Amino acid sequence: METVLNKVKSVFDPGRMVKPGFIRGELPGFKEAYGKCLALAWPSALESVLIALVSSVDTMMVGTIGPYAISAVGICNQPKFLLMAAIMALNVGVTAVVARRRGEGDIEGANRTLKQAVALCLSLGAVMVTLALTVGEPLLRFAGAKDDYIAYAADYFKIIMCGQFFACLGMTINAAQRGFGNTKVAMRSNIVANIVNIVFNYLLINGIWIFPKLGVRGAAIATAMCGFTAFAMALSSVLKHDSARLSLFTSAPWRLEKKTVKSVWKVSSSALVEQVFLRFGFFTYVMIVANLGTNEFATHQICMQIVTIAFAFADGLGVASTSLVGQGLGMKRPDLSMIYGSIGQRVAMVIGMALSALFIIFRRTLIGLFTTDAEIIALGSAIIYIISLVCLFQTSQVVISGCLRGAGDSRFVATSSFLSVAIVRPGLSYLLCYPLGMGLMGAWVGFAVDQLLRLTLNFTRFKGAKWTKIEL
Repeated sequence: METVLNKVKSVFDPGRMVKPGFIRGELPGFKEAYGKCLALAWPSALESVLIALVSSVDTMMVGTIGPYAISAVGICNQPKFLLMAAIMALNVGVTAVVARRRGEGDIEGANRTLKQAVALCLSLGAVMVTLALTVGEPLLRFAGAKDDYIAYAADYFKIIMCGQFFACLGMTINAAQRGFGNTKVAMRSNIVANIVNIVFNYLLINGIWIFPKLGVRGAAIATAMCGFTAFAMALSSVLKHDSARLSLFTSAPWRLEKKTVKSVWKVSSSALVEQVFLRFGFFTYVMIVANLGTNEFATHQICMQIVTIAFAFADGLGVASTSLVGQGLGMKRPDLSMIYGSIGQRVAMVIGMALSALFIIFRRTLIGLFTTDAEIIALGSAIIYIISLVCLFQTSQVVISGCLRGAGDSRFVATSSFLSVAIVRPGLSYLLCYPLGMGLMGAWVGFAVDQLLRLTLNFTRFKGAKWTKIEL
């Protein structure tokens, strides 16, 4: 028994997370290392969960209308993320570069990155909204939307994408704050934004008090208000005159500069390629599932909301690890970067195990939060078993991928995403769903294989430590 405990302890020992040849100074002890990581991680984890809950709450609250409403909301997710791809890639670069500048002690350089990123986001956001308003409905039909809910989906999509203009500006500011180590800023803004979303969902979906009963459209308006609220609070965090923190009131220029843009582009370009691969894979995957039928797609959307909660916890830990990895490399301490990346992965693994058990125990209750349809509850409860398996490796995969991006090794992450998400997931899912007749269960087996493959590829890359030599 003692031998087993010693082995477990060694897995979580910071001193054993660094290759001897990479040690550059004194290493932090257990309490210091885990304390620093968790201090950054818990606000980020809560923020990620709250962002995930925006979509989940919409799905829950429109679920009382019927399966078609769940499908209408769910079908909008991948088109939304497709149009946001460039901004999401930009934000990956912003976090990595700001973290590196913070590690170097270059606060002015961090502020220069922030201001130029906001300017870029304004332009990209305008393009995003224009595309959403002009090609929104054809894009939803291409994603697999059916005639029985396409009108609701089109209304929902156009309204939320107008709100996403402001939400994306807030995301860019928060990306810079994360890189700087200020993870509580995004957490606070998303707490308030989620309260706004829940309150106005209740009022506008159901027509409570003086508000009209708008159904799916009401959910969209509430989500747009949520995005604007998050932006306003993120903006307020950088409107202070403080030379030691991120601020828009500095002498750093708003105009684009070659050095700053080149550093951000070095990470963001590969992140953009990754986003293209991800969106292609996810889009194809959604099309495969949507063609199974409205009830099956509604079940799929509910299960995706549940698995997204597990993803959100890991994403929060990944944000903290990404920031600490970047700061460590900026200080020329790759040993610290290895430790904090590994700690995030270990904690994520433990959380994944806990969530796996909870999902199995409360599987029918969880599906019942979204719908009372007996067929959907029965099918969804069976899929939860696959989700619980996925949790065991998805959480670690998300953290390790985030660490590689934070180090600037986004090209490798893009390559692994291409292989896993763009080829393996949709190809295997189609084979299992249709030729082999497994239906929705086949799609989720494809999802599980995708997650396991990405974990294997990215974890091997992280252990190889080539990312420690990347300059930004």
